[in-house]
Amino acid sequence: MTRPARLTWTEVDHVDDGTRAALFGPGGHFELITAEVLGCEVAVFAKRPRSLAELLANAGGHGDRPFLVDGDRSVTFAGLGAELAGRASLLGAAGVGQGDRVLLAGRTSLDLCATTLAVLSMGAVGVVANPAWTDAEFADAVELATPTLIVADGMLGTRLASLAPVRVIGWTALDPGGPPAGPPPSSDHPTGTAAAVIGEDDPAAIVFTSGTTGRAKGAVLTHRNAVHFCLSNAATALARRLRYPAAKRPGPATSPSVIASAPMFHVSGLLGQLVNAGAWGLTLVIAPPGRWDPVVHLELSARHGITTWSLVPTQLWRLLEHPRLGEFDLSALEAIGGGGATFEPALLALLGERLPHVSAGMRVGYGMTEASGTLTLLQPPIQDHERASVGRAIAGAEVTVRGPDGQVLSEGEIGEVWGRGAGIFFGYWADPVATEAALDADRWYATGDFGRIQDGLLFIESRLRDMILRGGENIYPIEIEHRLVEHPDIVEAAVVGVEHATLGQEVKAVVVCRRSLDADDVRAWVAQTLARHKVPAHVAFLDALPRNDTGKVRKDAL
Repeated sequence: MTRPARLTWTEVDHVDDGTRAALFGPGGHFELITAEVLGCEVAVFAKRPRSLAELLANAGGHGDRPFLVDGDRSVTFAGLGAELAGRASLLGAAGVGQGDRVLLAGRTSLDLCATTLAVLSMGAVGVVANPAWTDAEFADAVELATPTLIVADGMLGTRLASLAPVRVIGWTALDPGGPPAGPPPSSDHPTGTAAAVIGEDDPAAIVFTSGTTGRAKGAVLTHRNAVHFCLSNAATALARRLRYPAAKRPGPATSPSVIASAPMFHVSGLLGQLVNAGAWGLTLVIAPPGRWDPVVHLELSARHGITTWSLVPTQLWRLLEHPRLGEFDLSALEAIGGGGATFEPALLALLGERLPHVSAGMRVGYGMTEASGTLTLLQPPIQDHERASVGRAIAGAEVTVRGPDGQVLSEGEIGEVWGRGAGIFFGYWADPVATEAALDADRWYATGDFGRIQDGLLFIESRLRDMILRGGENIYPIEIEHRLVEHPDIVEAAVVGVEHATLGQEVKAVVVCRRSLDADDVRAWVAQTLARHKVPAHVAFLDALPRNDTGKVRKDAL
């Protein structure tokens, strides 16, 4: 009789006994113990910082090396403490106290990064917003999170000031060397960092996930989640290197560094880049304003001796296929980390062809916002039987596959992927119904993705039933469908993903109309309230949508 399959961290079991005892055993830096978290027993690191403030307080140990680099502006690791304290003091003067929400909106910049870290380290809650949102999307976020303060880029700040019934200030008001933020509004609770006693399970950030019910949900990530993410990924990578020491290249000629390719309103940008870089001493180089450009990325890589790229597949495709790739010195580059979509075998093959010295350093993670970004990790050296998988459970994570009845399935059986651990989010902000639907009584998180467990690896068979993955962006059709049917001349609509060579998928809308419309009419209607990446690239018109016997739309037929 087959046994139910469950993935846990086993990489450490292959490290030699002496090293394993010193690093991962009792008293070791990465010792895992069992503790109660929100009423459930899960694995946690014994020697963990208890908050992001405590985690970031250690950054000064990396000395005078630059941490944030934005053009001719920079903040060093040694100077980070003073930078964050200065910004936290100004936030306090602007009326922000522990537990208050601060909505942060703008392009990735030194100011956005430093202010975000200041908010998190003072015990306030960072509400990270996509600057490309429409007015309707910003209004929804403000209504849900009820921020005390909004901090935004210049023109965006002006726009939000006319939209939201909340005080809006710009980055200059929070520059420790700039003018004061102005007189504080009345506040009934302590402000600034001195009064903050942060609990591990206190909210640190609200990260919005694409709406599946016509509106985005705010996933609450705690201080425990963020700290565990940094320790877990480091322990997981270290154990793999110790297991396969011959696969590790010599250390880079320059200090470890990464380009801030992922936006800060994504969990990959917030935790995977910003917080992780501060924790482990990576220089974070910020690109100049504007849309992501492969040439700019290559120029920055060569100029700063970048050692790690963190990308979604679309970005890697564009870099590898760019005709000027060979013009840039990428000799310092030793690793590529990715996620957000599937890295196809053809892409990995192209990486081996164009950048053979880096292909052995490719790491692909599987996870989502609700899991603090990562549940499993596929790491080098990638064996042939591992290539189609998304890797093994990371340190402290548990992964199972369940059937429709909730029973854990056996090895090789396909079902819904569930995950648990100290990295699983607290819940959805002000949405107990959605939280209860996502987490069971033992705080197992239902991912909505379908896969199987085989030989200690997780294989994803399909993503969320309807989700569209466009250039690393998760797009949920129902949000667009709800907007479409609000049009007075659209009777019904269905949205599906269609394949695209480099983006992965594009949005296609299939609509039934009361009167004649053209594709531009449909796109313009969606663009009024939804972000540009959600606007259908393709529009088709039918007399009726195909349905099954129960009346459900047959998207397989579309």
